Amino acid sequence: MDKQPDSVSGMFDEVAKGYDRTNAVMSLGNSGLWRIATVRAVEPRPDERVLDIAAGTGTSSAALARSGAEVVALDFSAGMIAEGRRRHPGIEFVQADAERLPFDDGSFDAVTISFGLRNVEHPQVALAEMFRVLAPGGRVVICEFSTPERPLIRTGYGAYMRFVMPLVARAVSSDPEAYDYLADSIREWPDQQTLSQWMRGVGFTRVAYRNLTGGVVALHRGRKPEDAAILARAASSG
Repeated sequence: MDKQPDSVSGMFDEVAKGYDRTNAVMSLGNSGLWRIATVRAVEPRPDERVLDIAAGTGTSSAALARSGAEVVALDFSAGMIAEGRRRHPGIEFVQADAERLPFDDGSFDAVTISFGLRNVEHPQVALAEMFRVLAPGGRVVICEFSTPERPLIRTGYGAYMRFVMPLVARAVSSDPEAYDYLADSIREWPDQQTLSQWMRGVGFTRVAYRNLTGGVVALHRGRKPEDAAILARAASSG
């Protein structure tokens, strides 16, 4: 897709206040379950620093922070940031682009992004930035819409996206056109194997994924290696 950052950011500004409610309805209640699975995969600890990219209104950031970890919530939408700061005044929010993270190398023990990577203009650049800001041995968790592997689920999901989701969006969203973009971005997003290859390509090791809801969503995980030789090879290939 031809994703213009300013246009995409402005779209999220418009839907910020009702974003979480609309997602809950359109996901048929699964968004909360996906969030729980993501937080468990991150495994935040009280002595850790965690970066939540594309944090939106901070719902996942707040769930991560309940572990006692120091959480930084980052988003490129000013509207999302404003709503997040209003709802979660105890969390640090930063407005920035995932392709140009305003943090030093090795600043975080864990980095996570949920349903935001496909909105980035150059996803592989964002993955390389996640790798850079992670400390050696740090972990990344990516929760994103994906491709159901079973034909029956894939067909049913396609029908929902094409016929049902537009009707639901017009009923519950303040900006139904934004959810036309959502449907297009999901259809154009690559499958689980491709995203795994991208992650390995920027240097992540121990890359694996787990399908949620039959593959409608996939939870990808990886590690930044601790071995200096492996890190050097990753740096030279980048």
